[in-house]
Amino acid sequence: MQDFNTEGPDEQDDELYEHYSFTAGKGQEPLRVDKFLMNFIEKATRNKIQQAAKNGNIQVNGAVVKQNYKVKADDVVRVLFEHPPYEFLLTPEDIPLNIVYEDDTLLVVNKPAGMVVHPGHGNYSGTLINALIYHFENLPENSSGRPGLVHRIDKDTSGLLVVAKTEAAMTHLAKQFFDKTSEREYIAIVWGNVEAESGTVEGHIGRHPKNRMQNTVYEDGDQGKEAITHYAVLERLGYVTKISCKLETGRTHQIRVHMKYIGHTLFNDERYGGDAILKGTTFTKYKQFVDNCFKILPRQALHAKTLGFEHPKTGDWMRFDSELPEDMVACIEKWRTYAKHAME
Repeated sequence: MQDFNTEGPDEQDDELYEHYSFTAGKGQEPLRVDKFLMNFIEKATRNKIQQAAKNGNIQVNGAVVKQNYKVKADDVVRVLFEHPPYEFLLTPEDIPLNIVYEDDTLLVVNKPAGMVVHPGHGNYSGTLINALIYHFENLPENSSGRPGLVHRIDKDTSGLLVVAKTEAAMTHLAKQFFDKTSEREYIAIVWGNVEAESGTVEGHIGRHPKNRMQNTVYEDGDQGKEAITHYAVLERLGYVTKISCKLETGRTHQIRVHMKYIGHTLFNDERYGGDAILKGTTFTKYKQFVDNCFKILPRQALHAKTLGFEHPKTGDWMRFDSELPEDMVACIEKWRTYAKHAME
């Protein structure tokens, strides 16, 4: 199932649980394992990694290693602990949900920006799943052990998600996403004037070789996974453009990566460099204007606006649409006013 991670907790090695597993690339130069893991694990500290090594929690090719072990090409590096990964220790939390539709088979929620979809490293509470398991009992688990989740959107992306309430719904909906028969439309604000009225970006997406927090496009197709994004211009706003993006595939950060690839990074997308002024003038007043826009919209300008799928039980086509959140509306209005005055 392409839209969610299929890696679950791996219980083995004398009741140790796998928390991380990485395979060194073919071009990997010899590098100490503690430094190697620092490049892969978000928010990790050198001290914690070294302590894990001292406790025998780091293995390479199935053997316990010390912190000074030199990782080489094709080495399989694993970090294991006695407790399951925190993302699998799910705690119900009474967090309000904006439910736009619900029946006995599924529900559709409108996720606010800033809410993480599922617990993960550094985010073990306050997530959509913490809220779901509080409000709903016996949600089916996907192949990653995450209750109800059929697909995901990023923490700072707002918008619509469908949640399965039965095993049959989970299987049926997941197959629609895999077969590319679902409909997903996003609204984004991107840097620059997108010249073509519409277009398609096709480029395999995989982990960035140098920055492990980013994904990137691999043109040769030998690396990464197939990713297809269709875009259309909705409004030209001077140095930024409001666009629609429709997904055929559902790769991590797909729209963010594809739009950067064609030279139109999402506005205020910190991870991909959109939180700098990428287009415009050198005037101080312009810099102040953009800074104000960043304050109004303190996240990447991306909203999952439309979601369509076949109902798993009735077979009816269902299509849901959501309003743009206030922060994006306010930002667009500021750019609209700026562009109007700039043309006068």
